[in-house]
Amino acid sequence: MTKNVGTLDKTVRIVIAALLGTSIALGWVSGTLAWILGAGAVALVGTTITSFCGLYALLGISTCKVAR
Repeated sequence: MTKNVGTLDKTVRIVIAALLGTSIALGWVSGTLAWILGAGAVALVGTTITSFCGLYALLGISTCKVAR
């Protein structure tokens, strides 16, 4: 897997995942929507940890300055 998620992209993903997690934890979102948003938050954290986004790979996008 070639890394295709850059530093700024990682930061934005973590902030969004934290906001989603917080909204679920505080009960602002519940039910099916909470499960969907929770799965999205997990996916964002996963792509941040691995520095690889499958959708970016399919679309030929890379936000890394130097591909490794």
